Amino acid sequence: MHPKSFPDLHRVRVAELRAEADAYRLAVAAAPPRGLRTRLGWTLVDVGLRLVATPRTPASASF
Repeated sequence: MHPKSFPDLHRVRVAELRAEADAYRLAVAAAPPRGLRTRLGWTLVDVGLRLVATPRTPASASF
C-alpha cells in the first residue's frame, strides 16, 4: 500500500465514525424515557419472585 494513501483512509474512517455517532445520538434522543416503566417492571419481577419463594403449607383436610 502506498504511504500517501493512509491519510485518505483515515479521513474516510473518521467520516464513518462521525456518521455512526450522529446516528446513535439521534436514536438515543428519539427513545422514550423508561424510568417509571423500568421500575414498575422490576417491582413486578420482585413480587413474582417473592410469591414463588414463599413456603406454602399444605391445606389441612379434616375428614
